[in-house]
Amino acid sequence: MNESIYKHIKALPPLDDTVVKIQAICRNENSSMNDLSQVVEKDPMLTANVLRSANSPLYGFSREITTVSRAVALFGMATVRGFALSSAVKKSFKINLDPYGITNQDFLNISMIQNALMYNWYSKINASDLAILSPASFMLEVGKIVISNELNETGKAAEFKANLKNISNPFDLSELENKIVEISNETVTAKIFEQWNLESELVDAIFYSNNPDDAPEHIKSYSKALKVVKSAVNIFNQLNDDNLQNTLMCLDEYGFAQDKFLEAVAKVKANL
Repeated sequence: MNESIYKHIKALPPLDDTVVKIQAICRNENSSMNDLSQVVEKDPMLTANVLRSANSPLYGFSREITTVSRAVALFGMATVRGFALSSAVKKSFKINLDPYGITNQDFLNISMIQNALMYNWYSKINASDLAILSPASFMLEVGKIVISNELNETGKAAEFKANLKNISNPFDLSELENKIVEISNETVTAKIFEQWNLESELVDAIFYSNNPDDAPEHIKSYSKALKVVKSAVNIFNQLNDDNLQNTLMCLDEYGFAQDKFLEAVAKVKANL
């Protein structure tokens, strides 16, 4: 593993107390939605971020969501947890993704579209799996922040950007990352989650999201779903028609029905 990146991950500040409490509530099967709402509401900045995320048109709710309790009731605890983790990322990292050719706002938009697609798709497939898939889909690209920083610090950004011009999908991008900095976005993201003591299912679901067949049996379904979403929404394409043809092949390969996925795509695309 790239030692410089590893040291950077080790030096990350821990999750703040509010997010740690949210983690504990979401892991405890005896916790209630009210428990989660109360913790979020005590943090004004997090409350603002959750409500901003919840009111994104990507999720397709017609009425404005004005309270945390309403957001939790509509989205469920797992997705609100994803909003909280996304907020933690903004706090913990100085985001500069110039080596990837995207802006900070592009990065946040892509993460939101990935999550909205996963939410709208899997709530019709197996809503209980969103406990892992909702936060995971929000955080799929986090490792790029650390890799981008490494590229800038080591003077490899220009080489990376030159090679990036020949790439059009996230799987070839992982190979480029491995070639230039000896580690992929997926591995870095998994290591960040380990550092933050997130559950192993979340760590492994992302770690194996390029190669789900290599995952432990209880992780495969999560990693397959993440690969589908990542195929459809990434730094190169966001639900483009040509790109979706490749995603449909991925759906077929993993035995997912196309209809529910395409319904979710249509709902998200209508609000892009």
